[in-house]
Amino acid sequence: MTFNALRPVASKVIDPLADFFIRYEVSPDTISIVSLICAFFAGLSFYYSPLYNELTLLAGILVVFNSLFDALDGVIARKSNRATPRGDFLDHVIDRYSDVFIICSIFFAGYVSWQIGVAAIVGVLLTSYLGTQAQALNLGRYYGGIMGRADRLVVIILAAFTNSLYPASIAGFTILGWAVVLIAVTSHITAIQRIIYIWKRLD
Repeated sequence: MTFNALRPVASKVIDPLADFFIRYEVSPDTISIVSLICAFFAGLSFYYSPLYNELTLLAGILVVFNSLFDALDGVIARKSNRATPRGDFLDHVIDRYSDVFIICSIFFAGYVSWQIGVAAIVGVLLTSYLGTQAQALNLGRYYGGIMGRADRLVVIILAAFTNSLYPASIAGFTILGWAVVLIAVTSHITAIQRIIYIWKRLD
């Protein structure tokens, strides 16, 4: 939720890019698929980064592009009057696959134990589910809580960049490993926050 406040700043970059893609008639769905491809290769880079540390930096850059294209598809759809339920559905499906590619690859690579990794991905998917479940219950899509998707991606990007410079362990985990621990804890806190919010809004 913290980094959602930075959206007005990000829009200064995203809006001109959206105008560029609209000018060349690139569809929002195409941009969504490109974001998924970036997430897939980010996950692949994370998975092999224990063998080649420079891949951690590449993974971080690919997560940046995943985030950028994920933000762009919605802006392009709105600006070009091409927003559709099918496009919104595709965007959500791709976001969840992207989350799985990125986070699972980090713990598959051994940065944390599988137990912590599973706790992280379950928290992430549950948090996302609750955000859209609020919309299904006619409460509007809800992005509240301490660790939304934007926050999570920023944590992963910063951890990847820092880990590429300092790959040593700190109290049992590398910086990237601690990022997954942080996501595991805060995602479940966010899920609880969203559950409470939705419950209170229901009659």
